[in-house]
Amino acid sequence: MSARNRGTELDQVGGATEEGVDLPSSLHPTGMHTSGFGCFPMEPEALNLSWISKMQVNQPAVLRRAQQIQARRTVKKEWQAAWLLKAVTFIDLTTLSGDDTSSNIQRLCYKAKYPIREDLLKTLNMHDKGLTTAAVCVYPARVCDAVRALKAAGCTIPVASVATGFPAGQTHLKTRLEEIRLAVEDGATEIDVVINRTLVLTGQWEALYDEIRQFRKACGEAHLKTILATGELGSLTNVYKASMIAMMAGSDFIKTSTGKETVNATFPVAIVMLRAIRDFFWKTGNKVGFKPAGGIRSAKDSLAWLSLVKEELGDEWLTPDLFRIGASTLLSDIERQVCNNPLSWDKLTSVFLRKKRKIPYWAMRTREKTSSDLPHCTQTSAFIQANPHLKWADWTRERECA
Repeated sequence: MSARNRGTELDQVGGATEEGVDLPSSLHPTGMHTSGFGCFPMEPEALNLSWISKMQVNQPAVLRRAQQIQARRTVKKEWQAAWLLKAVTFIDLTTLSGDDTSSNIQRLCYKAKYPIREDLLKTLNMHDKGLTTAAVCVYPARVCDAVRALKAAGCTIPVASVATGFPAGQTHLKTRLEEIRLAVEDGATEIDVVINRTLVLTGQWEALYDEIRQFRKACGEAHLKTILATGELGSLTNVYKASMIAMMAGSDFIKTSTGKETVNATFPVAIVMLRAIRDFFWKTGNKVGFKPAGGIRSAKDSLAWLSLVKEELGDEWLTPDLFRIGASTLLSDIERQVCNNPLSWDKLTSVFLRKKRKIPYWAMRTREKTSSDLPHCTQTSAFIQANPHLKWADWTRERECA
């Protein structure tokens, strides 16, 4: 379903929006600006409170939509391995522990460069594709360690740093701005800032806009990811309004959580934030990224998040420039699942030969195989022996395997 066709559903699920939300045909795609990391940082928009003043999120409808997502079956078998490898490229590999040392950071950076075992990648024919995580994320004091480790490893993975009094954001503004500047000076190219939740809870939207504008200025050429800490904002309506303010103020990404709150990334919150991103794109032509973080630990979770972003925003957002997953332990489970479900030819052919179904032609196009390459199968051995000259793709489109 296209983004425009989903606009009617927004009125029911995301809340009644104001008139003028639909993207004028003259704006799309002319003048479109992507705030992704392959481009310049986002320029702030003028504060326009009329965009959010009358917004109310339809919470029951959002919860129903979230239940649909959670109940949906995920991709299986050979497709699962492909999607999991794609998920790896969206991960901001993170360590935010009080006991972080330079040795921990070196191990983190090594894992970022080599996220999946080499033997598995060779099995999948992905060993020469340069598969890495999207970034590494550390505390400001560990930025220098991360920059040195990645430089020594000979890779250009970005270094992201949390800042502005992470995770609570309850320090003086001057201190928070200085923390951003120091992280950038040390080599961070992405800054994950936390907002002052008090400004949201008390409805001080102009003050919140001014604060994030100052964060944007302090970042300079570094990209700004604004953490909303949605578990502490009180309501989904506040989540929507805070998302819009953050994007107006120049955020390149909006991020769900610090990972330290009691409630972190959830599907209801994500739906509201993704539709705020869509509204902002329709109004301005500017694409802003989305980053869920906190509590995303399993490979199944990562597939659900990819599916959600694909459905709500489309394939254009499924790039590291516009979608990230903040995680520290997710990578281990992805590697385990890829190991259990490798996308190899032997695995693929055995799956179809065991089942009474046709082998799809798409699975055979990438490699020509003679009949002698087939696994032994008593049900098909007579046909194979009678037709030794046939190529794999010549008969599998029509022949049914028992």
